[in-house]
Amino acid sequence: MVRIDVPGDRKVTHRNVAANGARFHIAELGDGPLVLLVHGFPQFWWTWRHQLVALADAGFRAVAMDLRGVGGSDRTPRGYDPANLALDITGVIRSLGEPDAALVGHGLGGYLAWTAAAMRPKLVRRLAVVSMPHPRRWRSAMLSDVRQTAASSYIWGFQRPWIPERQLTADNGALVARLVRDWSGPRLPDDETVRIYRRAMCIPSTAHCAIEPYRWLVRSLARPDGIQFYRRMKRPVRVPTLHLHGALDPVQRTRSAAGSGEYVEAPYRWRLFDGLGHFPHEEDPITFSAELVNWLKDPEPDR
Repeated sequence: MVRIDVPGDRKVTHRNVAANGARFHIAELGDGPLVLLVHGFPQFWWTWRHQLVALADAGFRAVAMDLRGVGGSDRTPRGYDPANLALDITGVIRSLGEPDAALVGHGLGGYLAWTAAAMRPKLVRRLAVVSMPHPRRWRSAMLSDVRQTAASSYIWGFQRPWIPERQLTADNGALVARLVRDWSGPRLPDDETVRIYRRAMCIPSTAHCAIEPYRWLVRSLARPDGIQFYRRMKRPVRVPTLHLHGALDPVQRTRSAAGSGEYVEAPYRWRLFDGLGHFPHEEDPITFSAELVNWLKDPEPDR
């Protein structure tokens, strides 16, 4: 159900790799330096279908993974806090036999990419984050910015037991369709794209596993484990970082994301896409992929 093709006549390689005590499904295309792509909510690896092709054509080994509990990866009973999910990502890099990777993350995947770059800096060669502020910026915005709190109302709704899971899977994933369309800019996804995301969310246990990270993010804000995590995230990112954001993103406000560069002690590039929403890599894949590939190929990305 999740081992599907990408656009055109290119055939991706689907397989499972073991990392951090679980099995993770990956889709792979191309040869060269590793670029690992990490999806957000409510999606799975297929959100990077256009970038897999663009990166492979540009001479990279492009790999898109399914996060723990999503797509073709294992659905474990525990392990959905960001520190462990970040170790999933770095564990996949090691399992692929590479010394490091350029890490690209969107939404929740971006949050985890920030985390992985801070926790395991030797395994992250470069960092590209899409539609997500640095975790400490996210925490600050959620606690102090009324507009960001309102924009993230879906996260607060996820704190209820069982009800969110039932809502996500009701009517064959109708809520997934609404979220993907509501969070996009004027360039809405087509019906086939929405159908694929709906089907993926309805795989048994996926909805629960996809929600668990958001439950941790909110419930840990005042807990010792959460306070300790955000203290650890004071550690600066020391690799070149590309920060991409849609100007019309209704989920993560531009104001919340801008300023994340204060946590980067390396070349940092901020790129705001006019007319795009929360999914710039899908809404305008040509422009997005060109921006990403050019930055990855730039030997000295300036600040």
